[in-house]
Amino acid sequence: MKKKWRKLFWLLPIGTILIIIFGYFGMSVYYCDRFMYGTWINGIYCTGQSVAEVNAQLIERTRIEELQLIDDDERIFQVPAESIDYKVNYTSQLERYLRKQNPFLWVDGFFDENKITIEPQFSYDEKLLEETIRDSFIVKNALFLPKEVKISRGRNGYELYDGMKHVLNVDKVIACAKQCLSERAYHLDIEKAGCYQDLPLTEEMKATVELYHKVVEFQNCNIVYDMGDAKEVLLPSLLADWITLDEDGDFLLDQEGQLVVKEGVIEAYIAELAAEYDTYKSTRSFQTTGGRTVEIEGGTYGNQLDQKKEVEYLKEAFANRVSEVHIPAYKRQAYVRGKNDIGDTYIEIDMTDQKMYYYEDGELVIETDVVTGNMKKRHDTPSGVNYVYKKQRNRVLRGEGYASPVKYWMPVKGNIGIHDASWRKEFGGDIYLKNGSHGCINTPYEAVKELYERVEIGVPVVMFY
Repeated sequence: MKKKWRKLFWLLPIGTILIIIFGYFGMSVYYCDRFMYGTWINGIYCTGQSVAEVNAQLIERTRIEELQLIDDDERIFQVPAESIDYKVNYTSQLERYLRKQNPFLWVDGFFDENKITIEPQFSYDEKLLEETIRDSFIVKNALFLPKEVKISRGRNGYELYDGMKHVLNVDKVIACAKQCLSERAYHLDIEKAGCYQDLPLTEEMKATVELYHKVVEFQNCNIVYDMGDAKEVLLPSLLADWITLDEDGDFLLDQEGQLVVKEGVIEAYIAELAAEYDTYKSTRSFQTTGGRTVEIEGGTYGNQLDQKKEVEYLKEAFANRVSEVHIPAYKRQAYVRGKNDIGDTYIEIDMTDQKMYYYEDGELVIETDVVTGNMKKRHDTPSGVNYVYKKQRNRVLRGEGYASPVKYWMPVKGNIGIHDASWRKEFGGDIYLKNGSHGCINTPYEAVKELYERVEIGVPVVMFY
């Protein structure tokens, strides 16, 4: 009996040891094609999982980006991943790591977790990539552009189309796209990558470019007319119409090989400029101090271009390619140049209300009653826009049957002017109807004295009923 217990005493631990040994080796065999205990790959717990199982999980968690092509107009073409069979796979990396495992040391995972990071492997079909890029709108649009050099009429004058510049190199785009995918870079700016190139010109193309340089010189003369309150720029869109073409629509060149100006276009341009900006003898719409809007015709005041001198100037300036801001010559030049030639410094004479106002830089500085021409005797003071053309002290005004000495004399139209009238004690009202002047504007002494001291020769005088 004692011998029996003695045998059992030895068999029990030996059996236990054998079970542990066989269990340990069994687990080692189990981990031969699986990841050992305590293994983490890219944040995934992989213990006991096969390469295929872990690979599937990693693929599911990996974002597949799509390649974007950006052209010189910043348009974007996105290459769909499925169109080039773009895939991700971790199998080779996982197998490489699995081979490094020692399955007999699987128990180490209980004491020290093994956390690793591996990079995916991406693959795509190069033939499909080439086909997708060649079929993109970026490439199709670029290939649609003709490889030629020509001059054509555009909105801003003549323009040069040079189809040999900045030409898309499709093969280079494809090569750069492949490099981007290999580097896992998904934004390809094809201009920055140098995918555009200039192609060599033929001799005929070079001649076209040389001719265009002459056209540019012609239509970019940079002459600006300063019309006072506006600028008139001789734009290429205008000057392009001044170039003479032959019967075939080609540029006509003179004996020196220069472009020819159309006959009469400069004269026509100056005439149009005059029609636009001449104000002499024009009808003006005027806002009175009393609040009325009146239409005033005639008078001696206004701007009038000297068209003959301007035609001569422009022909010479154009021939010599002058670049400048030019103030035109005038036959008559108003106090203010431009369409609004009255400006904000002027004398206003309201002959209906028998009032005179003087505005200086837009501010009313003088307001006074006056007496204008005798209506009964038909000495009416004429309406119109005139100007102070002289200033004189101590003048004797003479006419049929009278000689009137005045201290201040400012003629505005012929013998009609503004002056003091010492023989009058009252001004304004309806005096002018029966006891008015011979046509002049009789003004109280203090008012005319101040006006004389302030006003400059050339200041407009707006006269109306």
